[in-house]
Amino acid sequence: MRARRGEAPIDWFPDWRGQTCVIVASGPSAKGVDLASARNRARFLAVNNSWQLCPWADVLYACDFSWWRLNRGVPEFSGLKISQHGSCKYHFPDIKLVQCVRSSEAHKSDTIRTDKKGVIGWGRNGGFQALNLAVQFGSKKIVLVGFDMTLAHGLHWHGKHPTMIKTNNGQQRGLFNPRDKQVGEWRKAMDGAKAVLDRLGVTVINCSQVSALKAYPKMKFEDAI
Repeated sequence: MRARRGEAPIDWFPDWRGQTCVIVASGPSAKGVDLASARNRARFLAVNNSWQLCPWADVLYACDFSWWRLNRGVPEFSGLKISQHGSCKYHFPDIKLVQCVRSSEAHKSDTIRTDKKGVIGWGRNGGFQALNLAVQFGSKKIVLVGFDMTLAHGLHWHGKHPTMIKTNNGQQRGLFNPRDKQVGEWRKAMDGAKAVLDRLGVTVINCSQVSALKAYPKMKFEDAI
């Protein structure tokens, strides 16, 4: 994506103008999607463990340093790795960093941002942040996979995250698993982004038939692609 006038360029930013972006999140429905059918036909942005469903993905995004630490920086993933957590640069220097805006005013922190490249909205979840990145990469058609935004069908396609991790020094806190209240906040942020996306001319298609999101049209994956 081209930098705005007066804005310092980010040399690692992809240019996905004119290309479809598939964002693969961790909802249980993601496991049943034939992602390989769209390989080389769209750009893929995987969130957290969902890179395992599409190991050829162009980008892997994970918000939390604890996830990167648990997965040793995912050395087996050869694509672009991105996080918003500053600790990554000290432990995994191949991970590129963006900045998440966590304003005290919720309507600002939960907004898709395009005013400055590399600065994205918080949205309270990594799927929202990945969506903001896809927009900044220039994609005008974005296909959502695994954005179930409900716990009615399970936590993740891969089961629970480990909440405690064994280390050489004993145990340490692992990863959090979502609760209903959190998921409700995620839904509000995701659905609330629709007005901004419309103004930007970005079409978002939801390929989770069980998704609790209301703002985006649902399609089967093969039809959306």
